[in-house]
Amino acid sequence: MPSDSRPFSKIAQSLINNFDSPESENAEKKISVNILVSKLAATYEKIRTAMDYGTEETILRRAIERILKRRLVLEGNSLTLAKSLVRELVWAGYFKDSTVPESVTDKVARSINLYLSLRNRVIENRLIQNSDMHEYFIQLLSTDIDTILLPNREKESLSNFMFHILRNSVEIVDDSKQTRDVQVFLSIRKNFDRDDIAFLRYKLFVQIFGRLTEDNFEHVLKNFPKGFKEIEYQLLYPRKDRIFNHIKKNTPAFLILYDLLMLEKGKVRHLVKDEEEFQKRVYDICRARYRGIRNKVTTAIIRSFVFILVTKAVIALLIEGTFERLLYGHIQWFAIGLNTTVPPLLMILVGLLIRTPGDKNSHKIFIDINKLLFEEDPQIANKLNLTLKTNSVRTLGDQVFSILWLLSIVLVFGLLVWILTKLSFNPLSQLIFLFFIAIVSFLSYRIFQTANSYTVIYKQNLLSPIVDFFFVPVIRVGRRFTEGIAQINFILIIIDFIIEAPFKGLVGFFEQWFSFLAIKREELE
Repeated sequence: MPSDSRPFSKIAQSLINNFDSPESENAEKKISVNILVSKLAATYEKIRTAMDYGTEETILRRAIERILKRRLVLEGNSLTLAKSLVRELVWAGYFKDSTVPESVTDKVARSINLYLSLRNRVIENRLIQNSDMHEYFIQLLSTDIDTILLPNREKESLSNFMFHILRNSVEIVDDSKQTRDVQVFLSIRKNFDRDDIAFLRYKLFVQIFGRLTEDNFEHVLKNFPKGFKEIEYQLLYPRKDRIFNHIKKNTPAFLILYDLLMLEKGKVRHLVKDEEEFQKRVYDICRARYRGIRNKVTTAIIRSFVFILVTKAVIALLIEGTFERLLYGHIQWFAIGLNTTVPPLLMILVGLLIRTPGDKNSHKIFIDINKLLFEEDPQIANKLNLTLKTNSVRTLGDQVFSILWLLSIVLVFGLLVWILTKLSFNPLSQLIFLFFIAIVSFLSYRIFQTANSYTVIYKQNLLSPIVDFFFVPVIRVGRRFTEGIAQINFILIIIDFIIEAPFKGLVGFFEQWFSFLAIKREELE
């Protein structure tokens, strides 16, 4: 039935205008690569990214970072480096052939010059102590290049819309509104945009200094220590997890609204005139996303499985096997077999237990989208009140809970050690098993979180307290281990410098050879 054609709110009207604005066609010459070369490079890239740790949304940035680290050792000229980097990304299938303008390499080269110059000046002047400034600036640079190559004006406008709606739902009674706004901003970027730590650092860098240019270079350099300190403080803010979880519960409606505006560009105003058709469209998008959850979960399981398998295989063969040969004179294959198979099987089991939302969930999302589009001050989130400072005197309850928390960790890991001892695991095998069970538990938790990206109605489960008691300690330990491995995974370092460098060099040689042959063929005509 047609509705009374309710007017959009002012902020929703502005949001829709950003989605309806047509994108201008770029008629300049595009970067083109050899099809065969691209197939080879894209196949390698799929294998390489499967070994990496990170979200699907940050794959491009991490690929740029990886290429920069490798090519900075070999390339001295920023323009040459920019051309090689962009071409390599097209090889690998991050961009379709003949879609990236050649002029973009000038922007990338300018970015490389600016960020590396800033890095060098910061290091030379010793503005920051006890930090890896090379890694820090490579993260900023890779993110800046990502935004140059793949700008997303629509997603940026939805993020800003989400910030405007949700920021007042959080109050930190003993801290400034500016800090509150920064924390809501970061939580939205983590939940809606799925930004990693490099993206978050870059977004804060731009919020503080603006986009790095020749004009503001000296200003950024002068104030960099102060900005660096503020960025790291906000990223480690004591109440960030509470705010993150609050924003996460209210993100699904914005995700579906983004899909709706992308799919119905230029037609949303007409669509909302028929409420039944509007509701049906929202439900269809929700169902499509629910079906996509299974694909995302499968992809996450495969990526995590490969990440674990590669790391585990090397540890089992190089460390565990060597230790057992020296100490016992033989390899305990039963322990190695369980060590290798149990963690991936646990992850697969978690994947099988995941359930997708239903129409009740979609109805709640539809109601929230109506509020977001038509109400001037939509209230879709409950108020979150926080305090930054805690009482200096710990209550008896706090002390009891801290003791119970430590006992739960001891009990869970003690129980696992007892089981492994009964299975004749030696001490090293036990440590390795606990290490990988912790990592797999955390990765499985992340997969479960991915599966609940669109859930707004949560069902209480009688087993939840038991699961929390046994798995939360393991998951927290696993997060520390996983983040550590992601930083120092020497297997991936070997792949990037010993395997990838010559492989990409060979790919480049063959592309030039095929181009040469094409020229010779043209001379025959």
